[in-house]
Amino acid sequence: MTAGMRASSGGYVVRRVLGRIVLYAGICVLTVFFALPLLWLALTPFSKHPSYQATLSGLTLENFRKLFDNPQTWPSLRNSIYLAGGSAVLVIVLAALASYALSRVRVPGRDQLLYALLLLSSIVTGTAAMVPIFLMLYQLNLLDRQSGVILVLTGGLLPAAVFMLKDFVDSIPRSYEESARVFGAKPGQILRHIVLPLIRPGMATVGVWALVQVWGNFLVPYVLLSNPDKQPAAVVMYTFYDAGGQPNFALISTFALVYSVPVVVLYLFVNKRYGFAFQGGIKG
Repeated sequence: MTAGMRASSGGYVVRRVLGRIVLYAGICVLTVFFALPLLWLALTPFSKHPSYQATLSGLTLENFRKLFDNPQTWPSLRNSIYLAGGSAVLVIVLAALASYALSRVRVPGRDQLLYALLLLSSIVTGTAAMVPIFLMLYQLNLLDRQSGVILVLTGGLLPAAVFMLKDFVDSIPRSYEESARVFGAKPGQILRHIVLPLIRPGMATVGVWALVQVWGNFLVPYVLLSNPDKQPAAVVMYTFYDAGGQPNFALISTFALVYSVPVVVLYLFVNKRYGFAFQGGIKG
């Protein structure tokens, strides 16, 4: 009996060790899988002979000179900043107003409506809705206009943004607003001086999230903007191929590195000042 128990215990230990080995091996494979593109992005722009391989064949800054001499670089970055910044600001403003209204106003089926909008925005993606969106903008005379692209991108991001911000508004005790009403504060003053300052971390999170979603969006501006002078960097990067379809690794890698810097800097700034959270933390 004792020998049998020892054998069973030894078999359990072996299975546990093998399970851990398999687990750690899988984690290592996933780490390498996700780290290789980042390694390529960090090394290839500085390589004298850039290719699809993540190697550094000589250190040079010539690729950056070629990129900055390209006439499409700076206009496309400005267009990306305009589209991403405009969409992020619009999403923050509209989501803050809508989340406050949904949190405080008793509407029958309020939560069901919010979940339905979130579900539909996830199911009906930009690809599936591109034809009706194109026709709608054509009828509104907003084709090949950056303002039309901002409206389309904002509409696609709003349901998820409202869903995230509503948690922050729900965490604000109603006693704060009731106390302000006792002293004669109007609804606009309550929203501006009490609600908005308390949900600033949520607004920062939503703003960065919206900006990143627009910053890397390719399909919507590619379809709705025909003028090359109005296209963002995500679309312009597609033009860094020759007539035979061969990629220009020098321009693509360097532009990808430069293109990612603003988002990383914004993330670090917002994270240091506000921190990232997806749920309010105020307790009543």
